Amino acid sequence: MTQPIQSEALAELRVQIDSLDQQLLSLLNQRANVAEKVGEIKRAEGSPFFRPDRVAQVIAKIEKANQGPLLNAHVAAIWREIMSACLALEAPQRVAVLGPHGTFCEQAAIEFFGSAANLIYCNNFDEVFHATAAGTAQYGVVGMENSTEGVVARSLDLFLRSPVHVIGEVSLMVRHNLLRQTDHLKDIEVVLAHPQALAQCQNWLTQHLPHAERRAVSSNAEGARLAASNPAWAGLASERAASQFGLHIVAHAIQDEATNRTRFAVICLPQTLATPPASGKDCTSLVVSVPNKPGAVHDLLMPLKNNGVSMTRFESRPAKSGQWEYYFYIDIQGHISQPHVAAALQELQGLCAFYKVLGSYPIPE
Repeated sequence: MTQPIQSEALAELRVQIDSLDQQLLSLLNQRANVAEKVGEIKRAEGSPFFRPDRVAQVIAKIEKANQGPLLNAHVAAIWREIMSACLALEAPQRVAVLGPHGTFCEQAAIEFFGSAANLIYCNNFDEVFHATAAGTAQYGVVGMENSTEGVVARSLDLFLRSPVHVIGEVSLMVRHNLLRQTDHLKDIEVVLAHPQALAQCQNWLTQHLPHAERRAVSSNAEGARLAASNPAWAGLASERAASQFGLHIVAHAIQDEATNRTRFAVICLPQTLATPPASGKDCTSLVVSVPNKPGAVHDLLMPLKNNGVSMTRFESRPAKSGQWEYYFYIDIQGHISQPHVAAALQELQGLCAFYKVLGSYPIPE
């Protein structure tokens, strides 16, 4: 008699779930109706539709109210999608990302904006910056730094003269998988991926595919797309890319560093969205140059020390002037609205031949 009783109990529980689903759907549509009214007011006022600080506030409030058994991380993901879907009713957000489908850049954009965002796929980061600056996209997402291979140099160079600024950051755990048409390692002649991914997997590739050519392409997803066209080729990409292009995952997570992470910056024009307000956990990014004289770099750092501001990144890039001059990219802890940060930056600016704040924005937990 145990089996029929269990089946009856299961059927009853499914009836309860179906009823709850209908209640949830009704409440979600009520929320969507209110969101549409919010959109009408924002449109009349000319205020921005997307407010990442508002999204963060709502999710933090929901997490605080959560009593389980759902984990806060799962609750946050659900609410981000709810807010993304409601925002799409107010005004769909156009976001430029590195394509094609299946890139980590796409994944970062979805994590920040939700899956209801209208993604515009670009061939490289130059196109992402151009689309965002030209207004084709309201926002862009670009790679900034990898925990294994360091900065994405092209992004830093593009920031130098672009009118966009940084309004947010996404940090992704990046796992590179070897993808191909067939489910084995035999007869792979070429491995295709973004140069950073090839570098992040060089030890594994040397050990397991020493004779395969390593061919750099514009993105990991592009490598996966190409691998789908030739049985002797393989790509390094995400599980999302494997699903997108119908490829087998021949080897999982082959990056040399187990904790491999990449920082992505969310960019837009200042008139699209101004600098977000201080959140309590913020980063300010800037690029500067100093006169080429003894002690200039040392002097550059003193305003930070004197005002108690911590520096978390310091990178140099050639100014390409032919005079051995450099631009310095600096990340500091804190928000430009904080008095000690503002004082440090004012003092620092007086020492610089070139000075540009790239953004002051909240960083993820």
